[in-house]
Amino acid sequence: MAVSTDPLDHPSATLATFAANLQFDDIPQHVHRRCEDLIIDTLASILAGSTAKPVRCVADFATAMGPSEGPSEDLVRRTGTSPYFAAMVNAASAHFVEQDDVHNGAVFHPGAVVIPPALAVAQAIGASGKDLITACVAGYEVGIRIGEYFGRPHYKIFHTTATAGTIAACAAVGRLLRLTPEQMLHGFGSAGTITGGLWEFLRDAADSKQLHTGHAASSGLQAAYLAQSGFTGAQRILEGPQGLGVAMTENADPARLVDQLGQRWTLAETSFKFHASCRHTHPAADALQVAMRENAITIKDIESVVAHVHQGAIDVLGPVTDPQTVHQSKFSMGTVLGLIAAHNSADLVSFDGALKDNAVTEFRDRVTMVLDPEIDNAYPQRWIGKVTVTTKDGKTMTTVVQEPKGDPGNTLSRAEIEDKLKRLGTYQGAASADVLDALANRIWQLQTHTKVDQIMSV
Repeated sequence: MAVSTDPLDHPSATLATFAANLQFDDIPQHVHRRCEDLIIDTLASILAGSTAKPVRCVADFATAMGPSEGPSEDLVRRTGTSPYFAAMVNAASAHFVEQDDVHNGAVFHPGAVVIPPALAVAQAIGASGKDLITACVAGYEVGIRIGEYFGRPHYKIFHTTATAGTIAACAAVGRLLRLTPEQMLHGFGSAGTITGGLWEFLRDAADSKQLHTGHAASSGLQAAYLAQSGFTGAQRILEGPQGLGVAMTENADPARLVDQLGQRWTLAETSFKFHASCRHTHPAADALQVAMRENAITIKDIESVVAHVHQGAIDVLGPVTDPQTVHQSKFSMGTVLGLIAAHNSADLVSFDGALKDNAVTEFRDRVTMVLDPEIDNAYPQRWIGKVTVTTKDGKTMTTVVQEPKGDPGNTLSRAEIEDKLKRLGTYQGAASADVLDALANRIWQLQTHTKVDQIMSV
């Protein structure tokens, strides 16, 4: 086989070239439509997180450091600012309430790190709705493939949304800026060299998760703008001998970065989050709901629950044994299943009272997680839910859910997405129903917009 001498003939470059050259007409219609759904879903999460303390800290930083006005919407403070700070603040907020989208195979939340910088830049440069959709698709496709490339060893230590997310943000912004393939590759190099994000924060109920997405979105934007001005970056940041694949994971296969690129649309594989908690809790939560419904039992009937899980769930949820904050409780399998058992719901309002709900906190100690080889072998491509419930009269029942609510085969309809927007968008008075109706109508019609303008107005 002849060895190519083309300096752009390697996986990092192929991925960058795809992102730079992607056209709206290259993207199938069902992917366009799903992108609109995901934009609404992400905006709902941004609004729901807008009153949270960690998000407000990031917003205060942006106020102190950034301009007092600008072309891009800061959806937390409801002001205009620079694209950089709008991306930072909105991305921090998008990931707070734990209801932003997720790609199962990549274990990656693309919406939180792709849509905020893409929207901010589209507003700043007057891009069209089609341009915004194309940029978001580019960001999703790049970020998801990098997440799959990093794989399970990476996720054990690193928060993939923070790491792959920086390059995904660069891809989206770079597409809006119409970077050449060479410039896009330089942007990837810059984004990759400053990426990071570790799971250790969960042990301390720290606020780092908001920094993870805020940094990824704004740093990816920075990398794209620097590349536009001629700033250079590593050419093989993903697969090079001192690149991310070596530094952040084990035995990574660079072929995964470009497999079926332009044919397999990973954005369409992205799942919506139905419960307001870490995605690793959702399969078991769904399985417990089914078990209780099909066996006509209540929380008073249950002696214990075993959640059969994959190793990733143990890695992320295992450290949270005694949650001290609302956000930390969303990473507690016992708390999530306690809410399901007590209230048949693990929504935002339910979590607000969970730590003071005696029925939930008492139930938490009756929940255990065990590694299930069948479920672990299916992960991360499939997130199977399985629980074994033992009742107080000694009966044992095991329930399996093959596809949690929100996954592509069990997805949300547009009516359900609008309902989610209303529930999240009105949370703690973030926005009015009229404003949310207008927002939904704008996004559903995004392809017809010649210029992306302000979205939070009636």
